[in-house]
Amino acid sequence: AAQLLSIAIKASRAKITVFLVAVMTVVVIAGTMMYLIEGVENGFESIPHSIYWAIVTLTTVGYGDISPGTPLGKVLASLLMILGYGLIAVPTGIVGAEIAQAKESTFVMKRCKSCSSESHDEDAKFCKRCGNPV
Repeated sequence: AAQLLSIAIKASRAKITVFLVAVMTVVVIAGTMMYLIEGVENGFESIPHSIYWAIVTLTTVGYGDISPGTPLGKVLASLLMILGYGLIAVPTGIVGAEIAQAKESTFVMKRCKSCSSESHDEDAKFCKRCGNPV
């Protein structure tokens, strides 16, 4: 099981990297937009501070230490929170798919001559459905 997880993580490394780059791009853009929308008067003191806010909002699905005061800022924050829920599922799905694929690759497409059943274990000598030799 641990070996299967290790294989899946190694196989999904490139996908996870692309995912993280996309997340970083989103938080930089959202943080910059929030700085421009809200400004210093609403607690968004600088672009780096606003990017920090975007990361907190995205990853905790909440405002963190500051919150937007304008309607447009609240819309942006809401969209970022909704995106945060989606971000929880993506890496899990990527690794889960790789686990399923790694698990599937341990099967060979041997067909039983008696019952035509497929997907027997690599070392199978007998059909798991009918018991005849494979």
